[in-house]
Amino acid sequence: MSKVTKKLQVSVPKALAERYGIAPGDDLRWEPAGDVLRVIPPGRQQPLRLGKVERLRLFDASTQRQQERQMGRQPEHAADRGWRREDLYERHGRPD
Repeated sequence: MSKVTKKLQVSVPKALAERYGIAPGDDLRWEPAGDVLRVIPPGRQQPLRLGKVERLRLFDASTQRQQERQMGRQPEHAADRGWRREDLYERHGRPD
C-alpha cells in the first residue's frame, strides 16, 4: 500500500516496480478507469486494443465454451486441473 504525500506524490512498491520495469525517473501515465485509476508503466504507453475481427473471434469462442458447459460437456480444450470445484467444498465447506 502507498500513501499520498502533501505534494501528491506516490511511492511505487518495489515488487511492483521490478515486475513492471519501473525505474526512478520514469514517466507513468495515469488514466481514469471507472471509479479507479489505471497506471500505465513505461513501454506500455498505448493500451492494448484488439480489432473488431479479433474481439468477435474471442467472443464467439467464449460463447461456444459456455454453450458446451451448459449442455453438460467439458469444452474440448479443457485440461485436467487435478481437482474439481466440488473438492473445494468438501475440504472447506460450502460458502454462506
